[in-house]
Amino acid sequence: MAQAIVVRALGGPEVLKIEGITLSPPGPGEVQIRQVAIGVNFIDVYFRTGLYKSAEGLPFIPGKEGAGIVTAVGDNVSTFAVGDRVAYASSDGAYSSERNVEVSQLVKVPDDITLETAAAMMLKGMTAQYLLNQTFKVGPETTLLFHAAAGGVGLIAGQWAKALGATVIGTAGSQDKIDLALAHGYDHVINYRTDNFVTRVKEITNGKGVDVVYDSVGRDTFPASLDCIRPRGLWVSFGNSSGPVEGVNIGILAQKGSLFATRPTLFSYVSTRPALEACANSLFDVVQSNKVRININQTYALADASKAHADLEARKTSGTTLLIP
Repeated sequence: MAQAIVVRALGGPEVLKIEGITLSPPGPGEVQIRQVAIGVNFIDVYFRTGLYKSAEGLPFIPGKEGAGIVTAVGDNVSTFAVGDRVAYASSDGAYSSERNVEVSQLVKVPDDITLETAAAMMLKGMTAQYLLNQTFKVGPETTLLFHAAAGGVGLIAGQWAKALGATVIGTAGSQDKIDLALAHGYDHVINYRTDNFVTRVKEITNGKGVDVVYDSVGRDTFPASLDCIRPRGLWVSFGNSSGPVEGVNIGILAQKGSLFATRPTLFSYVSTRPALEACANSLFDVVQSNKVRININQTYALADASKAHADLEARKTSGTTLLIP
C-alpha cells in the first residue's frame, strides 16, 4: 500500500498526517510513478493553512513537486514508458510514496541529473527561470534585489543572475545565510534583521536604486521594496512567506516613481506543453553547464512532513528541502 500525507483539516504543521492509501491504476493520459524524492515549497504551506484553496477540497494530499520512476502507463500514453526517470513541478498530490500523474505535467530527467536533484529544483528552478528570463529580462546591465537570498529559489536565482552578468543584491536574516548567498552568486547581501535594506540598497547603487525587486516575502518587505526601485522599474511579488500584502492603493506605484508591478506564478508561464518543455530544458541546461548548482540542505522522511513545514516556517531552513518516501 502506498503512503501519503493527507490533510483532513486546515491549520498548522500538525495537520499533516501520514496514511496508507489505495492507488488505482493510471487512467488515460496518466502514468504511475514510484517517487524517489519530493520537494517542499512555501506554496505547500499556503494550501495547508487555507490561504490558497485546494481544488479538490478536504481531504487532500499536498505538494506540487517530485521525481521518480515510471512503473505503469495508462491508455493513450506514447511519450513515456515504464522505467523512465521523470519529474514535475506543478501537479497536486506530491506528498506520497507512489502516485498517478498526468503526462502533460511530466518531463524526462536527463541521465546526468539525479532524481533527488530533479525533485529539488523543478519548481524552484523553473521559477527562477521565468523570473530572470521572462518576467524581466536580466542581463549585464541589470542591478536587482532578491529577497530571501538563501532560500531555495534565492540560491538558484543568485547563481543564474550572476551567470547572466547582473549585479545581484540579496537579503537574508543571519550571517550563516549571508555567507551562503555570497557563495552562490550574490555580490552584496544585506542582513534585514540588523540593517535597513532600503538604505543599504541606495548606498550600493549610489542612490539610483535597482531595476527590479524579486519579492517572495510579502507583508514584511512591503512597501519598503518599492523604495529600492529606480523610476519606472519593476516590483515582482511572487510569494508571501510573511503573509499577503493587503489593502494596496495602486496609486503608490505613481508616488514611488511610476513603477510597474506584477504578481506572477509559475503555472501561468508553463501552461502549454511547449512552454513547459522550454522552461525545463533551460533549467536542465544551466545545471548541466555547472553555472547553477542545486543545494539539498535538508531532508526529512515523508512521515516527518510536519517537522519539515515547522522548520520552513520558522526560517530554520536554507536552500532546498526534500521529503524522502
